[in-house]
Amino acid sequence: MTPYQITAYMSDCALCPRQCHANRAAGQTGFCGQTAEIGVARSALHFWEEPCISGSCGSGTVFFFGCGLRCVFCQNLSIAAGMAEKSVTPDRLAELFLELQEQHAANINLVTAGHFIPQICRALELAKGTGLTVPIVYNTGSYEEPSSLRLLEGLVDIWLPDLKYYSSELSEAYSHAPDYFTKASAAIAEMYRQAGPPRLDAATGMMKSGVIVRHLVLPGQVKDSKKILRYLHDTYGNDIYVSIMNQYTPLKHTAHIPGLNRRVTDEEYKRVLDFAEKIGIENGYLQEGSTAKESFIPPFFTSVT
Repeated sequence: MTPYQITAYMSDCALCPRQCHANRAAGQTGFCGQTAEIGVARSALHFWEEPCISGSCGSGTVFFFGCGLRCVFCQNLSIAAGMAEKSVTPDRLAELFLELQEQHAANINLVTAGHFIPQICRALELAKGTGLTVPIVYNTGSYEEPSSLRLLEGLVDIWLPDLKYYSSELSEAYSHAPDYFTKASAAIAEMYRQAGPPRLDAATGMMKSGVIVRHLVLPGQVKDSKKILRYLHDTYGNDIYVSIMNQYTPLKHTAHIPGLNRRVTDEEYKRVLDFAEKIGIENGYLQEGSTAKESFIPPFFTSVT
């Protein structure tokens, strides 16, 4: 990806399904809230991803400012709706990747990066040309355009997408995106096309390539969760991993929203897990214990300069 190509994408941005066509190269902000300047909120080892991602060394996680989805219950609201005081260049981003590898990161984990795909392509090309060898993880809410994801072909090894909703009513209410399932399922299909079935290191159990689809169970939405799991299993069988999460955390900004002002009950989560077992999902992860805590939300605004 050349600087000229990056400018072309940023001058009329249509990277995500919002299709806002903002001239981000000229300083306009898109729906994501970002210009063409790369905003990095945090670059550090992260130990709370799925075991085959974090391992014992930690995942080299890079959180980007902005988001094209903006869920009302976002746990990372400070960065999803924020902007960096100081941006980084693709060259500096490449250096951050290499620094994380030097800290023995198991991989480089790009979190909510869709609105910076052209710049990230450039940074990955630079880093891989100067010694970056660990797998690259693309961690996304999945409201993505397959055409944008195709820019990452050959650069990303592991795809870590969410599949949040089946119901268009839910996705409209909680993410202002009634077409979420249509867009997200198409994006995941593109991810699977690129990655194929999972490959794990036989000695360590760490994932080398593949797709792990995350589904966050929401309060009162067991039926929607079952529809998501049924779709995934009918479509991919056990050629993907499914991570069923119970960590929904009601925060101050969801206290007034009916249905989102409480945690998922043990009984609700068990019903979803029982259904996953019933339909034959074998490759997956569940969460045990009390994970719905604000302490699981990492500190942002860590210096990356």
